[in-house]
Amino acid sequence: MHSFVLIVHIILAVLMIALILVQHGKGADAGASFGGGGAATVFGASGSGNFLTRLTAILTALFFVTSLTLAVFAKKQTTDAYSLKTVQTTAPVQTTSPETSPNAPKSSQ
Repeated sequence: MHSFVLIVHIILAVLMIALILVQHGKGADAGASFGGGGAATVFGASGSGNFLTRLTAILTALFFVTSLTLAVFAKKQTTDAYSLKTVQTTAPVQTTSPETSPNAPKSSQ
């Protein structure tokens, strides 16, 4: 699931970059007076502004959702890595006093 969301996230990022680069800026309207009004014939009389703006908003919202999803996955992975559930318990070590230890030197009295 993590890989799928990551792949969708990368595809959305590339699509957003391409879509934003295709859009014209606010100063590009001056170029239309010199014969650069080709976008109006493809996207209708209103031009490409409304269509591209809405598509950019949708891709941005999806990018935001995938970003939050990846953040949740990263938080869960980090929490699991540093939780006490991953600590393996071993048998308790018995401590013996030197007098009762079998290897302790015998004292002669």
